[in-house]
Amino acid sequence: MRKVFVLIVSIMLIVPLTAQNIPVPLNYTMIYDFLDELLTDGVIVHQTAVRPYSRKQVAEMLVDAQSRDSLLNKRQKEELKFYLNVFALERDTVPDNYVQYTDHQTYNLSLANPQFSYISKNKQFKMSIEPILGMDLYASTKGAIIKRWWGADIKMDIAKHVSIWGSLRDVSYNGTVGLRDKYFPTNSDKIDGAKLTKPNYLNNEAGVQYKEATYGGDFSDSKGGISLYAWFGSISVQRENIRWGDSYHSSNILSGRNPAVPMISLQLTPCRWFQFDYFHAWLVSNVVDSTRYYIENNTAGGTDKEYRPHNKFMAANMFTFTPIKYISFAFGNSIVYAEKNVQAAYFIPFAFYKSLDHLLTKGLGVENQNSQAFFTLTIRPVEHLKLYGSFYLDEFKFNRLKKSNTERNPVSYLIGFDWSGWPIKGLSLKGEFMRSYIACYTHSIDVLTWQSNGYQMGHYMGDNAQSIYTEISYRPYKGMVLKLSYTDDTKYNSYAYLRVYRTPTGIKISDGGIGETISQKPFNKAIFRNSIIALDGIYEVHPNMYLRVNLSYNHARGYDNLTQSIKSEDAGSDCTAQYYLNKFAPTFYHGKNFSAMVGFSFGF
Repeated sequence: MRKVFVLIVSIMLIVPLTAQNIPVPLNYTMIYDFLDELLTDGVIVHQTAVRPYSRKQVAEMLVDAQSRDSLLNKRQKEELKFYLNVFALERDTVPDNYVQYTDHQTYNLSLANPQFSYISKNKQFKMSIEPILGMDLYASTKGAIIKRWWGADIKMDIAKHVSIWGSLRDVSYNGTVGLRDKYFPTNSDKIDGAKLTKPNYLNNEAGVQYKEATYGGDFSDSKGGISLYAWFGSISVQRENIRWGDSYHSSNILSGRNPAVPMISLQLTPCRWFQFDYFHAWLVSNVVDSTRYYIENNTAGGTDKEYRPHNKFMAANMFTFTPIKYISFAFGNSIVYAEKNVQAAYFIPFAFYKSLDHLLTKGLGVENQNSQAFFTLTIRPVEHLKLYGSFYLDEFKFNRLKKSNTERNPVSYLIGFDWSGWPIKGLSLKGEFMRSYIACYTHSIDVLTWQSNGYQMGHYMGDNAQSIYTEISYRPYKGMVLKLSYTDDTKYNSYAYLRVYRTPTGIKISDGGIGETISQKPFNKAIFRNSIIALDGIYEVHPNMYLRVNLSYNHARGYDNLTQSIKSEDAGSDCTAQYYLNKFAPTFYHGKNFSAMVGFSFGF
């Protein structure tokens, strides 16, 4: 292993090198929206199924657009100039800002949009430091929630082959100041009312792991990594959010909504028409391992057992091809496994993991790990139009496609379109439709589900669910985006993933199990629905400085399901409409609500 590592390092040091390999965070939506506009208009070419892009990739796309600026309108040219300045270090120069102290060659200290940038005279060392500070104020008929965050972000590129980056955001939700007591009569309700995201909540808010707090919600988010790279690819150790699958709302493969996880990743881009991505991640199971614990002394003179969470890992790969300018397709597979230690077989990047799983477990007659397959397709048949689809196969058998078979494959599919730039430049119409069948993303073994920290890694609606999303967006000026969107999410009956019970000698006791569960009619009995009309405005005043506003109306409601079957995930619960409303939606969005949000930030 050591010799292999030394060989890889040697190769990367002797071949021609390129710009820094630092990911552009998924929540930097302004640059992703602008690049999507250029892609749909046919100005540039790039795959869109795997994100985040690296800063190197974004800089290359911007330079490509600059070489075709005759295809751009006045606003796009101004925006291109703006973002070329944001990614100045990747082009071996320092950015130029309004209120600044700079020599225009090696350093720039900006005050209007706080940032310090430095590049050595030999271009071998680059660095930027940015403060992070922001506040969002949410208000509705339920009261008010204040979200505040602060931190810092640092990026470095060393000798044109090593990138190092890191960021910290300390975030707090305060839901007690200004909240009406009639809506939140107890302290626990006040705390819960300030939390807009939890693993069970079915919304597109980013997932977090809260710390102890008596005033609402408090958490920190530290990301970063180190990457060794060359012109043909990179190897990284990082903690980042990733998204696999084309989507403008929420991907059904890897949405990036769950808290970021540490991973070892590999990306290869040996030519313009092919990209390969692989990672091995350490997930957070939220499942206690009863065999692993610490012994802790207590004040009574005794000891307590402090149990540890069960190990949970994931390996995944994605092959992306763009054979011609207007077609891009990708396919890959993954496995979620929960051994005591990492399994060396799953560090093989080019592998079909289900086959490896059978090799490692089938002969023991034990339950396999949880494997998946997926693929995406993006087509731009005419200028200004993008069509795309993503398919996630949790488990698949061809005989389930027969009409005579009552079982249905636990799969998820998403289709969508984007009509952009015609007849009005800057105007875009988007639409997405997603369906996930019963038992998709789930497993009979809790530690093997498609989750980390309890949050779905796929579409936030989970299994047996449907989501419709439409959006009209307009970019009237440089750095400004206005969006009017409609979302209609419906969750149907939740079923427990049950295996057929067998005696220790292998005798089958029941014919039920997963076969009976996936024979239930999908999309039959709705238990929760949320409809949202939203108007969003974002203005990037200067690089790293943002103003945001949101006006929305939502209608979140639950439905009685008092006759649920014994196989229901909620069996034994009082499954009233209020039960499902409390389970799937934060108190702040219960019922019919008009709400508003205003915010500003340095950093996103």
